[in-house]
Amino acid sequence: MQSFVYPVALAEDPQGGSIVTCRDLPEVITQGDTREDALEAAEGALQAATEMRIQDDEDIPAASEAQRGEVLVAVPIGTAMKAALYLAMREQGVNKSELARRLGVDEKEARRMLDPKHSTKIPALERALHLLGKRPELRIC
Repeated sequence: MQSFVYPVALAEDPQGGSIVTCRDLPEVITQGDTREDALEAAEGALQAATEMRIQDDEDIPAASEAQRGEVLVAVPIGTAMKAALYLAMREQGVNKSELARRLGVDEKEARRMLDPKHSTKIPALERALHLLGKRPELRIC
């Protein structure tokens, strides 16, 4: 099971506020004036890191267990769904053309499903994941 909820560390910034880092995605470094602002910025930084890894055809690491003092932050659901689809396609060796064929859609539509700048509807991503044998789950914590 793949989770897109990552542990982040908050460190006090000597100039005020908090600095956020993520062990699993080292490119995630952000800050906020308050703890709440820092965690909101962390969500955006996790989203950006995930999207860049998809665009650059890089691996997206599994989230590790939170260590003492770390806080869990979720990647926004639309991006998490795209990441899950991306990982399922890589795992099964399915390219965008094959995904389009399985979905019965134009290849351009399949490419958009992984495009971070394109707002793909959740039911479309869910359908694509089902065709690859994956079942997305949503947990509210």
